[in-house]
Amino acid sequence: MKCKEPTKSCHPTGWPAGRPMTIKEAEAITHTLSKPGKMPGFAYSTPAHECKTGTKLRAIPNSVCSNCYAYKRGRYRFQNVIDAQYKRFKSLTHPKWVEAMAAQINSKKVKYFRWHDSGDVQNLDHLNNIYEVCRLTPDVKHWMPTREAWTKDHLTSCPDNLIIRFSVPMIDQEAPASWPHTSTVTTKPGQRTCPAPTQGNKCKDCRACWDKTVKNICYGEH
Repeated sequence: MKCKEPTKSCHPTGWPAGRPMTIKEAEAITHTLSKPGKMPGFAYSTPAHECKTGTKLRAIPNSVCSNCYAYKRGRYRFQNVIDAQYKRFKSLTHPKWVEAMAAQINSKKVKYFRWHDSGDVQNLDHLNNIYEVCRLTPDVKHWMPTREAWTKDHLTSCPDNLIIRFSVPMIDQEAPASWPHTSTVTTKPGQRTCPAPTQGNKCKDCRACWDKTVKNICYGEH
C-alpha cells in the first residue's frame, strides 16, 4: 500500500476508530527514522551501548566491536544523536510500535531500509516485530546486520523482503557456512568486497548488502 501524501498513514489497518495514523503520531511513538549519509534510503538507529553481544565484544581485542564506529565516533558522539537513539530504544515495547514504524517507512517511498546502523535486535519479541514491519512494507527491501547468533533459529519465519546478515565477531575470521548470509571484516585489502572505501565511503549504486544472491559481504576494518 502506497501513501498518497507524506503526512498520511501508510499502515493498512489504520489507527483508532478506523482513522489512519498520521506521520506525526507515528514519530511521537517511535521517534524519527535515521538517515545514514553513505547509504540509500533510511535506517533505524538505536544506541550501540545497548547491544547485548556487541557490548561484550567491545572488551575483546581484535573483535569487530572493539573499535565500533557507532560508539562515540563520528556523528554518533553528538548528544542530539544519542538522545534520538534512546528515544527509539525506549519505544521498542510500545504496543503501536509496528504500526508506527510501517507508517513511517511507507511514507518515505524508498526501496531500501536498514535496521540498526547503530544498535542491534534485543530479543525475540523485537525480532518478530521487525518481521511484521517488513510484511507491512512489502515494496521495501530490508537489511538487518546482527551479532546475535540466536536469530538463526528464527530464519524460517523471516519475510522474503528482509535479509539478515550475521556479523562475524572477530576481524579476519571466516564466515560460518551454517549461516545463509553473513558479513566479515578484514585487514587485507585484497579480500574486501565492499566498494565504499573506493567510492568516497558511500554505497553509490551498490546494493550488495540487500542482495540475497550475495552470501558474504567483506568490509575493510573501520
